[in-house]
Amino acid sequence: MRSQESIHLVAVVPAYKLNESIFELISNLKQYVEQVIVVDDKCPNGVGRMVSEKFPGPEVIVVFNKENLGVGGAVKNGYIQALQNGADIVIKIDGDGQMDPALIPNLISPILSNRADYTKGNRFYTLDSLKSMPRKRLFGNSILSMFNKFSTGYWNIFDSNNGFTAISRNALQALDLDRISNSYFFESDMLFRLYCNRMVVQDVPMNSFYGNEKSNLSIRRVTLEFLFKHLRNTFKRFFYSYILRDASVATIQLPLGLVLFLFGLFNSLTIWLDSSSTGIPNNPGTVMLAGLGILTGLQFILAFISYDVSNVPRKN
Repeated sequence: MRSQESIHLVAVVPAYKLNESIFELISNLKQYVEQVIVVDDKCPNGVGRMVSEKFPGPEVIVVFNKENLGVGGAVKNGYIQALQNGADIVIKIDGDGQMDPALIPNLISPILSNRADYTKGNRFYTLDSLKSMPRKRLFGNSILSMFNKFSTGYWNIFDSNNGFTAISRNALQALDLDRISNSYFFESDMLFRLYCNRMVVQDVPMNSFYGNEKSNLSIRRVTLEFLFKHLRNTFKRFFYSYILRDASVATIQLPLGLVLFLFGLFNSLTIWLDSSSTGIPNNPGTVMLAGLGILTGLQFILAFISYDVSNVPRKN
């Protein structure tokens, strides 16, 4: 296990529509990391310039994006700069003050002890940590986290959109950053790419602080985008993991389960519509056959999920 003193810790802070409130965050971060990289994502408030004037010197670096790339694009540029600066572990933290830098030692501990390649905060560990979370965020994060389990294969984690993360240099270098989403889907897409590289991910309990900050994330705007991208990544992950790289019983379970389930569902609807229009009850054997397809399909799908859960990347 490496000590924290022997590693180069760098924090990346994406900045868009922020103000002087970021100063306090940077001051706190300097107590835990050797360098803070603020990425000004074409911020209309000119936060990058303000940070440069407030914190001159190599401990705080500002990267200026020539155009607004989105939170994912800003973080990726920060990652690239951190690697160039020799970072061993890169911490990503939002600039809105909702994440406590004092949790950084807990966040990096699994990486230092070689128990994980990537760690992230989880605000769902205890009921007390959820009291301050707005109900809309609580509901939205819960739903997205469930979709995230299917699309990334990390059944052992929750709070998938949590932006308080740490990643080892080796894990970061293994990723093709150009292929990761630039939008708010960035955190989920990161997990998908980490799974494809069989990296170990671990949750770290945390609380968040919600003030008067206005989120730039529009739930209505991203809902359909997130659903589509989660579905796309689910099928891509299945192809990569269970067809292209390896074949197992799970290769058969999911496709067969989906076919049987959809076949049974289609037959059930057809039977119901036919009976409703004619008023004549259908043959019990026909009804049982449709129901058998649904039940058998569900059994195969659940068997696949059980296999997939056991296939979560783990350290040897």
